[in-house]
Parts: sequence; structure tokens; C-alpha cells
Amino acid sequence: MTSFLAAGTESVEGIRLFIPEPSEIFWSAIVLVIIAIVVIRVALPKINKVLDERTALIEGGIAKADEAQAQAAALLSQQDEELRAARAEAARIREEARGEGSAIVAEHRKTASQEADRITEAAMRQIESERQQAAIALRDEVGTLATELAAKIVGESLDDVARQSRVVDRFLADLDESTASTKGN
Repeated sequence: MTSFLAAGTESVEGIRLFIPEPSEIFWSAIVLVIIAIVVIRVALPKINKVLDERTALIEGGIAKADEAQAQAAALLSQQDEELRAARAEAARIREEARGEGSAIVAEHRKTASQEADRITEAAMRQIESERQQAAIALRDEVGTLATELAAKIVGESLDDVARQSRVVDRFLADLDESTASTKGN
């Protein structure tokens, strides 16, 4: 076997070491053409199909992402609008509450003022009634004292009720006149 290898190989030197034989180039070219035809006819359409599917999938994903982003932007603007509307509604409700509160305070003040006026009027009537009762009681006491005093001064009894009443009325009238004249001066 070594003799077969040794006989078939010639000693190749120099640049010829890198240049193949023409028959090797021919058969290599035929194999290359067969492989190219198989790749072009069988493998390349499958590769292109996979690439097209991936491209479509990626473009669909991008379209979905764009659509989702547009929906998110629309929802965000809608939420912003709803938030503005809610804030405006809250401000309106606060203003209404302030107005109602002011009206309630004014109503309570009016009611309190009316109640105070009523209490004051009732107190004034009571004071006037008590003053009149005191005046009547004082008149009776003053009349009794004046009658007793007059009876002691005059030296006779003033037991007659009509006479006693006239004396008391005259005395009180004189007392009122003297009080009025001192107040007028």
C-alpha cells in the first residue's frame, strides 16, 4: 500500500501545492452546484418562510404595542379628564356646603336673636308685673303707714276705708308731683 501511495504521488513543490488539479476543481464545482440547487430549491424557501413569519410576528407585535400604547394614552387622557371633572365637582360641592353652612348659621343667628328678643320681652313683662305688684304692695303699706301716721298727727281714727283711700291717693299724688318736679329740674 505504501508503494501505491508512493507511486501515485508525485512530488509537488512551490505554488502548485496550493492549486488543485483540474479534475478536482470540476468535481468540486459540480458538487457545489448540486448543493446550491438543493439549498436554493429546498432550504431557502423554508428559511424565507420562517423569516417572513418572524417578520410578520414582529410587525404584528409592534402594531399591537402601538395600539396598546394609543389605548393607554387615550385612557390616561380620559382619566385626566375625569379627575378634572371630579375636582370641579368637589369644588362645587364645597362651595354649596359653604353656602348652606352660611345659610344655616344665619338662620340659627336669626332664631337665636328672635329667642333672645322673646326672652327679653318676657323678662321685661315680668319685671313690669313685679314692679306693679311692688308698687301696689308699697302703696298698701305706705297707705297703712300714712293712715296710722295721720291718725296719730290728727289725733282721730281714720278707719273709714273711703277716707283712708282718699288720703293715700292724695299723698301718693303729691309724692309723684314732687318726684317729677325734682327730675325735671
